[in-house]
Amino acid sequence: MMDPKKKTVAQAAGVVLVMGGLAWASVPFYSWFCKVTGFGGTTAVGAGAEQVLDQTIKIRFDASTDRGMPWEFRPVERQMELKIGETGLAFYEAYNPTDRPVAGQATYNVAPYEAGGFFTKIDCFCFTEQVLQPGERVQMPLTFYVDPEITTDRDGKFVKHITLSYTFYEIDLPEEQASLSVE
Repeated sequence: MMDPKKKTVAQAAGVVLVMGGLAWASVPFYSWFCKVTGFGGTTAVGAGAEQVLDQTIKIRFDASTDRGMPWEFRPVERQMELKIGETGLAFYEAYNPTDRPVAGQATYNVAPYEAGGFFTKIDCFCFTEQVLQPGERVQMPLTFYVDPEITTDRDGKFVKHITLSYTFYEIDLPEEQASLSVE
């Protein structure tokens, strides 16, 4: 029979290991959960809607940068209206006013949350990191549609406006870019 003190220590160590494992797995699990369910305004990724409805919806575009990000970042068009199921094309503009290359990665969110699972991106600048050279200004495309199933969803059918928000964060330069800026 195990000594009660050793048993308590072993149980405590087991709890610490289980909690550490759960903490480690929580980020990828939460990301997967949000992508599958649309929870938290996470969008889907797709190839295009199979049907276009006569019903329209307004899409609003928002942009911001993280506190330390030196870029200027904005939507080219603040709002558009399109038919549900119709493929939309929007552009965001980024400008690097610094004298050095800066790499960035965009995160996004959709509001209201009920629309997240129905807002589907076909192609997006947010899928990859972006590197802007000193003084460079670029327009970055976003191709998307709103899934027609939003009109039959219990909560989604009441959505008339969707806001897509992006925030750019500065990230480390890719190795090949970093080595170029050192020379």
